[in-house]
Amino acid sequence: MNVAQFWVDVLNQDAGALQAYFHEDAVVNWHCTNERFTVPEFITANCEYPGEWSGEIEKEYTLPDMVITATRVYPKDRSCSFHVVSFIKLKEDKIIWMDEYWADDGQPPQWRLDKQIGTAIR
Repeated sequence: MNVAQFWVDVLNQDAGALQAYFHEDAVVNWHCTNERFTVPEFITANCEYPGEWSGEIEKEYTLPDMVITATRVYPKDRSCSFHVVSFIKLKEDKIIWMDEYWADDGQPPQWRLDKQIGTAIR
């Protein structure tokens, strides 16, 4: 599976292209919101999400039957951003299940700022 093209199609909200990446009985889990989707439900959730999106894969690890990505996602106006870690289990080069963990990017909490611990990554 071409994971870079998969992410292009996810960010472009291309429903027609997305279907081809999945086994028909695949499941997608969004753990941060406790949601499980069938393939049609995932495509609806992704493609009907408001706005126009962009992003880039920041890290990618390829194993024999799994791809793990850390991807930064943001609206084209860059008014906010998110990071998603995706564990993509493959069978016959198609997604059989995908576990995703989405997080809002933002400032550290005030208590850590007050302690003056940590430094900026970038």
